[in-house]
Amino acid sequence: MRPLWHWPTTLFARLALILCVGLVLAQTLSFWLTMTERDDATSHMMMNYIDREVASSVALLDHLPPDERAAWLPRLARRSYGFILGPGEPGNPPDARLSEQVARAIDDGIGKAYPLTVNAIPGTREHLQVHLRLSDGSPLTIDIRPISGIPLSGWLPVVLVLQLAVLAACCWFAVRVATRPLHQLAKAADTLGPDLKASRLPEDGPSEVARAARAFNAMQDRIGLYMTERMQILAAISHDLQTPITRMRLRLDVIDDNAESAKLRQDLLEMENLVKEGVTYARTLHGAAEAPRRIDPDALLDSLVYDYVDAGQPVSLEGRVETALVTRPQALKRIVGNLVDNALKYGGSAEINAHSDPGGQVTISVLDRGPGIPPESLEAVFEPFYRLETSRNRHTGGTGLGLAIARQLALAMNAVLSLHNRPGGGLEARLTLKNRG
Repeated sequence: MRPLWHWPTTLFARLALILCVGLVLAQTLSFWLTMTERDDATSHMMMNYIDREVASSVALLDHLPPDERAAWLPRLARRSYGFILGPGEPGNPPDARLSEQVARAIDDGIGKAYPLTVNAIPGTREHLQVHLRLSDGSPLTIDIRPISGIPLSGWLPVVLVLQLAVLAACCWFAVRVATRPLHQLAKAADTLGPDLKASRLPEDGPSEVARAARAFNAMQDRIGLYMTERMQILAAISHDLQTPITRMRLRLDVIDDNAESAKLRQDLLEMENLVKEGVTYARTLHGAAEAPRRIDPDALLDSLVYDYVDAGQPVSLEGRVETALVTRPQALKRIVGNLVDNALKYGGSAEINAHSDPGGQVTISVLDRGPGIPPESLEAVFEPFYRLETSRNRHTGGTGLGLAIARQLALAMNAVLSLHNRPGGGLEARLTLKNRG
């Protein structure tokens, strides 16, 4: 069974929830304490009032002639009590707290002059009667309905709700301001792609935020410097290796053709390809200089397929994007080309499938019927120089950089490149782009 409530996942939601719940609890406790103190003060005031007023009223009725007492009863009645010329109603001793306080107050006021008895009247609310006899022996009943407190003003709950709403809004604003630098930091980290051109964070605000921004900006600078040095090192190695490779090839040309010279030529060719692929991979890590522009992806894919077909390669195209696309065309062509080369190498043929959905997402898939890739290696093959055990030979192994280069180019384009084994055998290399055209 799924839980009915989940703890929020974002820091903003957690802080806002904690503060809002705390405010509600504090407001509720404050309201309860205020109402309790208000009721206690009202009860204390009512007890003093009853003590004085009832004693005066009973004394007045005792001094009036019996035939005039009935006319005075309405004048002496109050909101919480009244007088009855008679024995009243029988009942049980009072057990409610407020009734006991009222009975005690009346007893303290007139109990010494007029012996009295008190009993509760059954009902939905507190109701008691005090029975006594005047000096001429006439029965008198004090009918009392204790009031627990002063009625609540109608505007008070509205004011309290508005006050809570203002506090909640202030809490929301404070949490938003406090967590905004974290949001900016996460956004800057997400946009820090292979080109290392993420926007720099403003180094202002509270000291902790400014320090984190400075550290992040310095980290970007260090990473950019390291990547630049890495590319320069690879470029220098490539340049320095070109000369001895060329000399070795020239020397091989003057050697008689035999099996050993053919193997050496193949090794030199692989060395040259490895150096070129390494430089290409370093450049994709450092960033692509190509600027995004609006293209017709269907025309680009048609041109790519025609080039393979003209070269006698079994490559076909299915589906149409049928919409313009804002992307880096050379990078897109390089990615699809690498995927097609892999499909031809391991599957013997390649099928390109392209389509777009109503949400603006463009998907380009390259499919083959080769041996596929073990599920545990579907992500590992994107690592530089990673090759499957079954492809570690000079004819099919390659340099181990083709997919790594394609993945880095895809990241630079804000695209997603993934591999999926096909039902029935084969592999699907799927490139997903967000259409901004």
